Amino acid sequence: MSAADPRTELLRLRASIDNIDAALIFMLAERFRCTQQVGVLKAEHDMPASDPGREEQQVVRLRALAEEAHLDPEFAEKWFNFVVAEVIRHHTEAAESR
Repeated sequence: MSAADPRTELLRLRASIDNIDAALIFMLAERFRCTQQVGVLKAEHDMPASDPGREEQQVVRLRALAEEAHLDPEFAEKWFNFVVAEVIRHHTEAAESR
């Protein structure tokens, strides 16, 4: 048991969570910058917005990474599917704007 004041410990933990959340937002922004470039490339070359084979490979890869990181693989897959849905929406918009 920690001898530290629980309120101090709570503030310390919340500060760490806030830092992690900020890092996640910046990483997601970088990921979307890359996927938007993919969307433009696909639109320029009349490629489909979605690539089910790639998505399936990524699910397998991310589930394995989640297990290695002691994160629920189901959660990792749900997160990935949520992000991919947004990426596909962006790719579809890029194709339609051409």
